[in-house]
Amino acid sequence: MANLKDLRNQIKSVKSIQKVTKAMKMVAAAKMRKAQENMEQARPYTNKLNDMLNTLIPEVDRNILLELENREQINQKLFVIITSDRGMAGAFNSNVIRIAQKAIDDFGKDKSLLICIGKKSVNHFKMRNYTIIKEYTDFWSELNFNHAIDMGKQIKDQFVSGSVDQVQVVYNEFVTVGKQEVLNVKFLPITYSCTDSDSFVPTDRIYEPSKEDVVKEMVPRYLNTQVWQYLLESFASEQAARMLAMENASSNAEDMIKDLTLQFNKARQSAITTEMLEIVSGAEALN
Repeated sequence: MANLKDLRNQIKSVKSIQKVTKAMKMVAAAKMRKAQENMEQARPYTNKLNDMLNTLIPEVDRNILLELENREQINQKLFVIITSDRGMAGAFNSNVIRIAQKAIDDFGKDKSLLICIGKKSVNHFKMRNYTIIKEYTDFWSELNFNHAIDMGKQIKDQFVSGSVDQVQVVYNEFVTVGKQEVLNVKFLPITYSCTDSDSFVPTDRIYEPSKEDVVKEMVPRYLNTQVWQYLLESFASEQAARMLAMENASSNAEDMIKDLTLQFNKARQSAITTEMLEIVSGAEALN
């Protein structure tokens, strides 16, 4: 059994760590509320753009824009992997990295290009010699729409130039505070939800100046907005995961403090009993 001094120091250390985890939980909760509000405000606009494109794309020639072009053969893929810069968020980063790495390895490491968003994905894939063409780090605290525009341009340029034939995005979608779901979605070429062309019913709306012009104008906005939504979803998910992880850590620290306190009390009682026996034994010896 550890002595009283060691147990006292352990209890003190655990209490200090518990203060840190509680503070981190409060900070993450405050950030999560704001991030969740921004994410939920952006969702209706993103969904509406998606619905409009689902209606328009089947009615236009896909050759009018390279972003709509379905390549017959997928020789090269671009994977956009969105993680955080910091850890201590449970399985938030490891889940994204695991699914992304499996998708890349299944397609072929030598045929895959990566854009890594967040230090965790950058460090993981750089150490394993994957082909990273662009890194984005140290921007989450100042996240704004300009970041989405820059990333969207980088992604689009790779596809339009023919460097890649398809773009996949792996990120965390915010479901609830206690649940975040990792998604691997196709970003380019843009497709529509209805896969059965026979079931599609053309609309009788009149477009000015034309459907083609409307699509050409909407697609760049849609791509930037979609990247923005991915970033907002990931940031809100990160804060929710960190808040939950710190709450669990604080709870575990409380349990450790109780166990260590019980050990401390037992050790102290044992020491007191030993001292009393020594005193009584000494008194008996004098008599």
